[in-house]
Formats: sequence, C-alpha cells, structure tokens
Amino acid sequence: MTTLRYEVVAVFGPTASGKSAVARRVADELDTEVVSADALQVYRGLPILTNQPAETTALVGIRDLADVMSVGDYAELAHESIDDLVRRRGTAVVAGGTGLYLRAALADLEIPPVVQASERRRTEALYDTDPGVAHALLVELDPATAQAVHVNDRRRVVRALELASVGSTLVPAADRLWSDATRRPTVIVGLDLAAHDLDRRIAARTDEMIRRGVADEVRRAVRGPISHTAEKALGLRELATLPLDEAREAIVARTRRYAAYQRKWMRRIPGIVLVDADRPVDEVADDILDLARAR
Repeated sequence: MTTLRYEVVAVFGPTASGKSAVARRVADELDTEVVSADALQVYRGLPILTNQPAETTALVGIRDLADVMSVGDYAELAHESIDDLVRRRGTAVVAGGTGLYLRAALADLEIPPVVQASERRRTEALYDTDPGVAHALLVELDPATAQAVHVNDRRRVVRALELASVGSTLVPAADRLWSDATRRPTVIVGLDLAAHDLDRRIAARTDEMIRRGVADEVRRAVRGPISHTAEKALGLRELATLPLDEAREAIVARTRRYAAYQRKWMRRIPGIVLVDADRPVDEVADDILDLARAR
C-alpha cells in the first residue's frame, strides 16, 4: 500500500493543459476520486463547451444554467466532497483551472458575503457619476482597502464599497487568497507548458468541440434562462451570436488570453510545484505521485 505525505493532491493547469486526464490518472492510482475546481463545469447543459470529463467527477454538472453559483456556495460543497473522500479513501484529488475556486476548495477563505443586486446597482451608479466621490466614501468606510485600491479601478472600488456596506472588507480576503495555508495537508502541482504548445492545444481542442456539436449545444442552452455566472462560459457568447467560422476564431483568441491569465495565476500560488506537462499523461501522473508519496 502506498503511504502518502498528503491528504489532498491538487492539480492546477491552464485550459487545454490536460489537467482532467492527469488528475484522473492520479486518482485511479490512489484509489480515490476527483473533485472539480472549475467555475463553469458545475453547470448542466454545456458539457462540450465546458470540457466536462466523461468519468464521474464531484461537483460537475450539479447546477442548472439558471442558477447562480457563488464562490462561497462552491467552497462549502468542495469541503464536503474532499472531507468525504479523505474519510473514505484516505486522499482526494482536486483538479481545476479556476484559481479562485481551487483556493476556495483547499483553504478556509472566509468568503466575503454576497451583496444584493440592488446594492451593486446603487454602488455602480455612484461610481459612474463620480469615481472620486466613490473612492472618498471608501476612504471613510474602509481606509485600509482604499489605500490598496486605485480610484480608477472601477471593479474593485465598487466591490470594496459593497463589502463595506455589509461590514466586510477586501483586504483580509486578498491576504488569505495568497496565503499558503490549507485545510488539510496538501501538495499543489501546476502543469507547465510553453505558450506555443498551449496555443496549439487550444486550437485543436476548439476544433474538436465544434466537431462534437458544441454549436448545437449552445443553441439549446440559450433557449432557456442562463444566470450571470453561467453565461461567463468561454465561447457561449461567440457561438450564440457569430457565424461558426468567426466564432471559432474568436473562441481560440479569447481562450488563449484566458490561458495566459491562468499561467500567471499559477505561478503566484504559494508552494506550487511545476511539472512538465508536454509528455504522456502517465509520465506526468507518475511525477505527481512521486511528489505525494512519503519519502
């Protein structure tokens, strides 16, 4: 029997890096299961677009497209899934490319509360009328955050004011986000690929999605209600509004930008161990298993 140094093995990688296949191979070797840390795979109805794994994976396809899924909602479900796997199997494998969801799965972030839509509209209107006045109000309500957030950063000023209105703040959340603290002993592995290799994989995967019928899938999905969180699925807007050839080019370009963002996020994760992912899945999985085993 393999003795492990960790209760949780986390696999992070940019889109098209092969993390789902690698995580599945690691989980099979450890006789456990995979927990998804992907903000869009939680939704039913878009399995091709969100690249949902064929094998049963925790927290995949659990919500209707009309449902709003917050990070706090996800964190609670992820903690339950991980704790259950550790109790039953001794370890859990977590796989994802949504950095915030991965961190929420692995740690106690004390997620800031969800603010009512009416409060957000009021705060956005205040900022759009006069950013200086909005920032001055933030100085009054939360001076520490005001010092860290530039007046021209609309999104963060609005969010900081929302949180201040309910007695919370952005600053501790940012500190916890980039801490190396985890709920359970955890090894975090990042799948590393050169940008040109990732670009090639993204184009190939987009073509495969089109071959599998992603355009029809999206057309069916947009006939019904879609929440503001579900509509962020990469490619949904393009496939719903553009001719297929134009949608394909737009999706590839947008996915490449997102992958570049993911690669930057990956390198900021405290304690992450990068492994070369431009190899067969079994070789990558074996390296991860070596990291997880007791020495």
